[in-house]
Amino acid sequence: MDRLNYQHLHYFWAVVKYGSIAAACEVLHLAQPTVSGQLTVFEQNLGVKLLRKEGRKLAMTETGRVVFQYADEIFTLGRELNHVLKGGGSDRTQRLHVGISDALPMLIAYRLLEPLLNQAETIVIQCHEDKTERLLTEIGLHSLDLILSDMPATPTAGSGVFNHFLGQSAVGVFASPTLAARFRQDFPRSLNGAPFLLPTANTALRRLLDQWFDQQAIRPSIRAELEDSALMKTFGASGVGLFFSPLAVASEIQSQYGVLMLGLVDEVFERFYVISSQRRIKHPWVAAILNNAQQRLFDILEQPVSRNER
Repeated sequence: MDRLNYQHLHYFWAVVKYGSIAAACEVLHLAQPTVSGQLTVFEQNLGVKLLRKEGRKLAMTETGRVVFQYADEIFTLGRELNHVLKGGGSDRTQRLHVGISDALPMLIAYRLLEPLLNQAETIVIQCHEDKTERLLTEIGLHSLDLILSDMPATPTAGSGVFNHFLGQSAVGVFASPTLAARFRQDFPRSLNGAPFLLPTANTALRRLLDQWFDQQAIRPSIRAELEDSALMKTFGASGVGLFFSPLAVASEIQSQYGVLMLGLVDEVFERFYVISSQRRIKHPWVAAILNNAQQRLFDILEQPVSRNER
């Protein structure tokens, strides 16, 4: 039977964990040629590439991501075992591996996972943010328990991937107080020519917003296109431009970023999904996420909301 070289696996894990070969060498107290050489031998023995160069940095390949996740679990269990052997007692934690689409608002992701953080039992949630297409590859390899996404998996993802609709939220326009004062009156016609921060063109929300702009005869002055929703809010709070965000987290956005909501966007909704490898949700933690979303997070849609609610 082929034996896995755990020393080589540890070198690979350390390089990824600490961000570079040089940083890993400092922690491992080894010379860089030693670690580099052992990584090469490890890849040759496995017959796959785990790391690739991106400019001056090393990045994991798709296979490298899977190997790292297994390695992280292996060495975490090793630390726990060492703790038990030293008389520390058993304190086994349970882990949930969650992929988060980079287009999903992080406040929504937090609200979806929040019920698990408040449970009495010890749960470690390992979150991995990436593009949905890459996350789907990992769930197909069973290295993720679920994916939180703003769009469903398409049939090209394979027959073993299933979508579970969480709910939807109306979308509002937010801005710093200065910009809100300029563009609030006569909303939404006042938005013609206004500076905007928009999601990138590959997102479901951007396609809906482009249609809405056309229907309303609004020509936005695009200041930036951003994949990171938190960065967009940071730009928006500084007054760079107006931005869109789900109404389900409007109160958090306004309190955390000091922005105001100008109004709602007619007939534009963000939809949210759990993607899993199970047709029926059996995992109790995943079921808790579904129940929380459908009963609490998106119930705001059942309430009448004024167009210009602040």
